[in-house]
Amino acid sequence: MSKDIRIKKGLDIKLVGEAEQITTELPLGSMFAIKPSDFHGVIPKILAKEGTEVKAGEALFHAKSDERILFPSPVSGKVTEIVRGARRKVLEIKITATAQQKYKDFGKKDVDEMSSEEVKNHLFTSGCWPFVKQRPYDVVANPNQAPKAIFVSAYASAPLAADYDYTLKGKEAELQAALTALTKLTEGKVHVSVAKNSTLSPFKEMKGVELHKISGPHPVGNVSTQISQIDPINKGEVVWVVTPQDLVVIGELLLTGKFNAKRTVALTGSKFSKPQYVTALAGAQMSDITKGNLETDNERVISGNVLSGEQVGENGFLGYYDNQVSAIPEGDDYELFGWNKPVFDKVSTSRALTFSWLNPKKKYDLNTNTNGEHRAFVVTGAYEEVFPLDIYPMQLLKACMYKDLDEMEGLGAYEIAPEDFALTEFICVSKQPHQKIIREGLDLMREELG
Repeated sequence: MSKDIRIKKGLDIKLVGEAEQITTELPLGSMFAIKPSDFHGVIPKILAKEGTEVKAGEALFHAKSDERILFPSPVSGKVTEIVRGARRKVLEIKITATAQQKYKDFGKKDVDEMSSEEVKNHLFTSGCWPFVKQRPYDVVANPNQAPKAIFVSAYASAPLAADYDYTLKGKEAELQAALTALTKLTEGKVHVSVAKNSTLSPFKEMKGVELHKISGPHPVGNVSTQISQIDPINKGEVVWVVTPQDLVVIGELLLTGKFNAKRTVALTGSKFSKPQYVTALAGAQMSDITKGNLETDNERVISGNVLSGEQVGENGFLGYYDNQVSAIPEGDDYELFGWNKPVFDKVSTSRALTFSWLNPKKKYDLNTNTNGEHRAFVVTGAYEEVFPLDIYPMQLLKACMYKDLDEMEGLGAYEIAPEDFALTEFICVSKQPHQKIIREGLDLMREELG
């Protein structure tokens, strides 16, 4: 049985550079890197020193708080460099890949015959546990807390996001194996959300899950929006979240015994000569992914989408959880009297001298310019227009800034992740870094309240 979810609050940002549904198989590439910063809140304990030969799936480090949580190498090769920052903080672990890939064999499993503890131990051993994230706090799941439900959002509504119906085509067996494994990890339900108008979603035939059809503007694809509509989080409760591209990795592990971090990545944005899909491994170097396709004249390369992705540059690496690379113009120019003239080439929720509301289907070539400077919060009521959760966004942002834990609890901080405030940050006339504020607030709650 499916349940429909429809939201009205939000904003679809239509950009030029949508990926054409053509997939190019890229060569393996030579350099890969795993960044501990992708796993927020994890302090790494290095297992593979510089010069160590590793197979794909062998652990590079484990979490200092729980040595069962391993983080594997996406390729076989040699650990050539461990990049450290201030106070010897590990920033990147670089691996030079071998031409002939070797995989650590974790053994094929019949998931139907496995117990909950066996599934959990297999995810620990293979390094797949980091794919399971939790709310509250939006961090790698704590295996010692049982979730009341598990959520999978199979519809991405962010600007130029990858089309899951296309990228997951032919992966039905892997998805079913992974979802069956997830059902063993909770006494509650496994909720899967797909687009209401989707006819090709592989999730529609999945067994053992509760299917939801969703519609509305972004952020309807954000899992927090779906949790708030289906099974809201109360104090003391935990839900787990897994993305569809990571389900494929878990499913392939169960069916073949190999850790294969390959995924179909959408190259999107106006700075790509040919926006399309490519196959790449997690941690691949951006120069290998974008080779021959990127217009290198004042561009910004982002791992992820333009709202919540990370700026990495052409010499950076694909994020561990990302299946999209965005390239848009760098906004380092200034507009004469830009505050005092009609605006036709930008997206705005306001109707004051802006006209994007007249043509809602128009696609824009936006750059990274903030069109203003940082200032104190201005109360306009605009945040509530694009924020579909039953939360007061400005009040929660302020509570995070002045570190009032009781107020943060009361205002619903357990339900949210930084990405939920990407839209309010986009339309903010005060140019406040909303996602950074929320992240710091969640970190404080996790440290103080556990």
